[in-house]
Amino acid sequence: MKATGFISLWTLVSLPCGPLANPAEREDVVKHAIKLHRGKGAVTTQRKQWVLGSCRKLSGLLRQKNIVLNKLKNAIRAVEKDAGLSDEEKLFQVHTFEIFQKELNESENSVFQAIHGLQRALQGDYKDVVNMKESSRQRLEALREAAIKEEMEYVELLAAEKHQVEALKNMQHQNKSLSMLDEILEDVRKAADRLEEEIEEHAFDDNKSVRGVNFEAVLRVEEDEANSKRNASKREVEDDLGLSMLIDSQNNQYILTKPRDSTIPRADHHFIKDIVTIGMLSLPCGWLCTTIGLPTMFGYIICGVLLGPSGLNSIKSIVQVETLGEFGVFFTLFLVGLEFSPERLRKVWKISLQGPCYMTVLMIAFGLLWGHLLQIRPTQSVFISTCLSLSSTPLVSRFLAGSVRGDKEGDIDYSSVLLGMLVMQDVQLGLFIAVMPTLIQAGVSTYSSIFKEILRILMLIGQILFSLAAVFLLCLVIKTYLIGPYYRKLHTESKGNKEILILGITAFTFLMLTITELLDVSMELGCFLAGALISSQGHMVTEEIMCCIEPIRDFLAIIFFASIGLHVFPTFVIYELTVLLFLTLSVVIMKFVLAVLVLSLILPKTSQYIKWIVSAGLAQVSEFSFVLGSRARRAGIISREVYLLVLSVTTLSLLLAPALWRAAIMKCVPRPERRSST
Repeated sequence: MKATGFISLWTLVSLPCGPLANPAEREDVVKHAIKLHRGKGAVTTQRKQWVLGSCRKLSGLLRQKNIVLNKLKNAIRAVEKDAGLSDEEKLFQVHTFEIFQKELNESENSVFQAIHGLQRALQGDYKDVVNMKESSRQRLEALREAAIKEEMEYVELLAAEKHQVEALKNMQHQNKSLSMLDEILEDVRKAADRLEEEIEEHAFDDNKSVRGVNFEAVLRVEEDEANSKRNASKREVEDDLGLSMLIDSQNNQYILTKPRDSTIPRADHHFIKDIVTIGMLSLPCGWLCTTIGLPTMFGYIICGVLLGPSGLNSIKSIVQVETLGEFGVFFTLFLVGLEFSPERLRKVWKISLQGPCYMTVLMIAFGLLWGHLLQIRPTQSVFISTCLSLSSTPLVSRFLAGSVRGDKEGDIDYSSVLLGMLVMQDVQLGLFIAVMPTLIQAGVSTYSSIFKEILRILMLIGQILFSLAAVFLLCLVIKTYLIGPYYRKLHTESKGNKEILILGITAFTFLMLTITELLDVSMELGCFLAGALISSQGHMVTEEIMCCIEPIRDFLAIIFFASIGLHVFPTFVIYELTVLLFLTLSVVIMKFVLAVLVLSLILPKTSQYIKWIVSAGLAQVSEFSFVLGSRARRAGIISREVYLLVLSVTTLSLLLAPALWRAAIMKCVPRPERRSST
């Protein structure tokens, strides 16, 4: 009886209101329906008659649906027995009948799902927000599944329509004689259909049932141009997928990465416009910074700020710009390794290994101490301290570009120590990224499982150390047996044609990058080692390769520094300028003091004077804190406020780095070398 009451209520509200066009009439009907449902304004006999009439209508529709289904089954059997139809025509007609059967069944299911949802809502407590949220989530899931089914049915109808058109064409061709050109075009059409079937990937059907796949509601935004200007038909607009953009309910924007029809070339014009805009605006920004005595990279960062979300917001493909900018980091570290010979690496390897480890441990210790005083979670303290302990390798590499790397006979070169420590920090970055999932679990684990988490971290450290040993063993083999013959072959083949040389060096760099990535070590380390291995072939080789790779590095570095500017928010910095300046100065001073303390303990007495320059180079925060911070924010390790603070402190420390570096150079470097270093 309860189900009957719900059916009657739904039928009353939905059926009578259909033919009424006047809003006043609709309102009267709804008020009358409410009175009937509550038992007011109508006698009991009238209410029973209304319930019986509504139930009869619904049951009549269901009986009619069953009759139609039986007729469809008979029609399918008749088609299958018809000898006058070809197999393709039988398949087409049967498929059409099955689509109509599915439409009827889905319509019936929708009716009873609506009744069930109404029953669940009436049984719930309107004061229980959690219960209403769960009900809303269930309705949302049902709507998503219904949308997917409707989309699949629409695709099937399009395929049926296409088949019907092709069948009509075949009948017309059979009734008339074909010319030679028509026969050729018909063969080409069949070959094109086979090609589409071979290369088409059923990604939607293959992935919709995969575990972890969720259905989402998205908006599809077409190109801004008005279709009326091109007089494009609706069909042409649907096929124009090249510049469409999808936006989900979380305001994430997506672009097409792989079209269904791979035979038609497409280009992401948003990405092209973004790169062109960055290239044009970087020139005046870099020129301005050169005029006032700042490094040009800050002009590129300003360019990113002006074009990014905090400025004109004209960059549409932010992720793609950042991805291209990563290649700037790869080639920058390759050239750093090219200038950093294995002989110099052997000279400072102990300092390079010990210094970053001691600094990271001290930063984490200070972070845990301040976190305990400020009542911050240990996982959050460890994460923030590790982020702040890293320094920017691309920034320092630009500081050292073109500087004289020698010093007194027998002394240690400050650039060798600085670059060695930065490369070791890149290795620590890869280790920290590998440990982050364990850090996330530790944040929600109980004290009984802390021992297991510590064991897991130790196992990860052991894996990283094993991977490092494997990488350096591989480098030894390549240096001894492979790199010499490989470069001589490239040099022989590239006489008069630099393409082979550039391609060969780039391929070798990407090979080393891939190897270190597969071994769960930093990709940046692979690029650095590729340059160091090639530099072992001599000074002439280094000069030749540097002339070819430097222009590529410079352009990609512009994109990289501009992508950093996309994450700088001047309004937030202005609002919290006092707090941010205090935090930035505290971090810079702490890193500088800790670096001086550590280097005082591990540097030889004859090279103690370089500790000031090396400490100045390590006193800023790496731009990779943007990446780590975004991952930690998504994982719930840090809050949105802490994430913005980390980003702002990182940006301000990078802005302060040139002044600190110049001060250290003025104090510690002799005058001839000072001019080339600055």
